[in-house]
Amino acid sequence: MFSRDFLENYFELKANGTTVKTEVIAGLTTFMTMAYILVVNPLILKDAGMDFGAVFTATALSAIIGTLIMAVWAKLPFALAPGMGLNAFFAYGVVLGMGYSWQMALTAVFLEGIIFLVLTAFNVREAIVNSIPLSLKKAVSCGIGLFIAFIGLQNAGIVEANPATLVSVGELTNPKPMLAMIGILVTGLLLVKKVRGALLIGIIATTLIGFPLGVTSMPDFSNGLTPPDISPILFQFQWEHVFTTDMAIILFTFLFVDMFDTVGTLVGVSTKANMLTEKGEVPNCKQALFADAVATTAGACLGTSTVTTFVESATGVSEGGRTGLTALVVAGLFLVALFLSPLFLMVPGAATTPALVLVGLFMLSPIKEIDLDDYSESIPAFLTLLFMPLTYSIAEGIIVGILAYIVLKVLSGNYRQVSVASFIVGILCLAKIVM
Repeated sequence: MFSRDFLENYFELKANGTTVKTEVIAGLTTFMTMAYILVVNPLILKDAGMDFGAVFTATALSAIIGTLIMAVWAKLPFALAPGMGLNAFFAYGVVLGMGYSWQMALTAVFLEGIIFLVLTAFNVREAIVNSIPLSLKKAVSCGIGLFIAFIGLQNAGIVEANPATLVSVGELTNPKPMLAMIGILVTGLLLVKKVRGALLIGIIATTLIGFPLGVTSMPDFSNGLTPPDISPILFQFQWEHVFTTDMAIILFTFLFVDMFDTVGTLVGVSTKANMLTEKGEVPNCKQALFADAVATTAGACLGTSTVTTFVESATGVSEGGRTGLTALVVAGLFLVALFLSPLFLMVPGAATTPALVLVGLFMLSPIKEIDLDDYSESIPAFLTLLFMPLTYSIAEGIIVGILAYIVLKVLSGNYRQVSVASFIVGILCLAKIVM
């Protein structure tokens, strides 16, 4: 479809120190680690009363829209899809918890997208990204590393819930955790041997090893290759509850969590990839935030919960992805998945665990650049990276880190080191805690 020369020139591959091959491998890796959303998102929204097949199609289409914008406009190696956590709040908080219809929840997501478009156009979201101190940006990268490693261990059953201690080690002799542990060793060995594409090869190898263990199943194409009908959830909005207190609370929660999840991912992964500008800013940040806003608005029209930048994008960056070509590959694979979904969905969660865990290690490297002897910098940074995995939320980690940073700087007499924008963001963070 596109010539190699066109891709080289459009994405400035040479200037970014990458190649077409590297970007394709990075895109494949990112997609493989986030393809689970094609099943998990419909399963969660099904509990809210939505049609599983229709949500599957909406999930893929919204991911394609957001990731394409990220690829061709922002030219960054990040992928988007309906976000975990936000879909749970949609189903279990708004619909099952507060008793509203899923149509009303979709209306809230649509309004969120519109508000994000306005805030992005007026550079408000970009100002929030730039207001985060450099030490916290590095801590966000480390926190995301711990967070996605924890997600990987949880997906494989290596870590499981425990009523006494919250979490504990799972039964490692069961097939699923055993497969994940084998995969970590196989992928780790590939990394030690400096094999190119180690993470992707590790996912494929672990999937194949899963067959004799009974974890991986053969793909089922019995329902054909036609994507499920999306009409049951298309443009299903409900406007009668728009001007209510409940809607305001729901909208604020969607806005706040999505904003800081996206900000955290953009900052953390860009930091790890050494993509930040000399001023410590995310390149093409405004365009990246527009991708998120447009995809959320379009996703609501299609019939799915809030679309956000996926933390699993870190796996592609770790494979060398540096430009929008990585994202373009991911978007293409989501399109293929619409028609060949059984082939992609045969990859078990345990097979992606090695990539997520080892990328967690890669994401820790910026911790070396944090001044641990300056406690006004290191304490907020530590709280940021600690709270992300322990609260299962990128947003909560950023909130705690920013508030700790402001308080320590002010009380130690170094308030001049805190920008006006940081103070404003701190007030928003405090408002989120109070609400």
